[in-house]
Amino acid sequence: MTEEQYIDPIRGTAYGSQDVAGAPHAAAGERGPVGRARQEEATPRVGTQTAYMAGGCFWGLERAMQNVDGVVDTAVGYAQSRTPNPTYRQVCSGATDAVETVRIDFDPTRVSLRTLTLLFLDVIDPFSVDRQGNDVGRQYRSGLYPSGEDADEQRTVYEQALKDLERRVGETPAVEIEELRDFTPAEPEHQDYLLVNPNGYCHIPMDAINHMRERQRYIERIWELTPEQYAVTQRSATEPPFANAYDRLFDPGIYVDRVSGEPLFFSTDKIDSGCGWPSFSAPISQDAVRGVRDDSLPLHPRVEVRAVHSNSHLGHVFTDGPRERGGLRYCMNSAALRFVPRGRMAEEGYGDLVAALDERLRDPSSD
Repeated sequence: MTEEQYIDPIRGTAYGSQDVAGAPHAAAGERGPVGRARQEEATPRVGTQTAYMAGGCFWGLERAMQNVDGVVDTAVGYAQSRTPNPTYRQVCSGATDAVETVRIDFDPTRVSLRTLTLLFLDVIDPFSVDRQGNDVGRQYRSGLYPSGEDADEQRTVYEQALKDLERRVGETPAVEIEELRDFTPAEPEHQDYLLVNPNGYCHIPMDAINHMRERQRYIERIWELTPEQYAVTQRSATEPPFANAYDRLFDPGIYVDRVSGEPLFFSTDKIDSGCGWPSFSAPISQDAVRGVRDDSLPLHPRVEVRAVHSNSHLGHVFTDGPRERGGLRYCMNSAALRFVPRGRMAEEGYGDLVAALDERLRDPSSD
């Protein structure tokens, strides 16, 4: 196995060093539901609403929003400028105090402004001042700009989202909320930049962009997580060993993805590995999890396990599990899981798995 190759123990396949296994992603340059933005479209389409959001380089933020179900059009430009109709060069000089902004036309029957705002805060660093990623300067500050007849309603949504974020994190976001004063569409070469140049620069991870629709589906649930649950599932943190909910739990039932509710593990596949975290020999379905190479520990590459439906971090998979059960050990975080006891499975919508669980409980060799 060369340095560029890595064996994914989940599927036994060799992959490159970037992404091992998993559900197929949309290609970075694949055109989503949003067509090329047209600068002449100064007003939203009938039945749509418009939001103006700034979060660093507008190339990346536009591409992320184009993957949101319900966004029907986007355009990038310059807002809050002291100079009428500024150019890119003028904005970069700092003389205009303009901010790189994305105009988002969306269908409120398919995606709410609240959801758009949470997704926006999810893909940027809302605590960074005048900077996102490698981009530094006033033109890269973060902002939400109420506009039009819905300005008051938009401001209420924006302010509530920032209050919720501050309450959860304990830090004041550096996201300005100002009435939109002006918006000048950027030059044609900046429109749909990452659709035209899929390998171009982007301060937002492409994995996040490719999974915007999954995030959209579960973003409200994600915002309801406890700080520890959020850190584990969304920031790939690791909870303390032994001092967690499910390390020593061996009651009959199933373990589901805390965010999506997708069934992940039977209790009969739980093993007492002694590592301090709940461990399993196999998932209920290989289609429910995917492996991603993790090089966060120098010289010790691992395979991170993520949930396919929610893209939440679950833990890691190792090849030191019981040989009679296939040799794998799925070392999971309790904070990423929710246990559903056998007696509540039908009530909670998992009745189709009761018979399979009961069979495993009667005949452990069927595990």
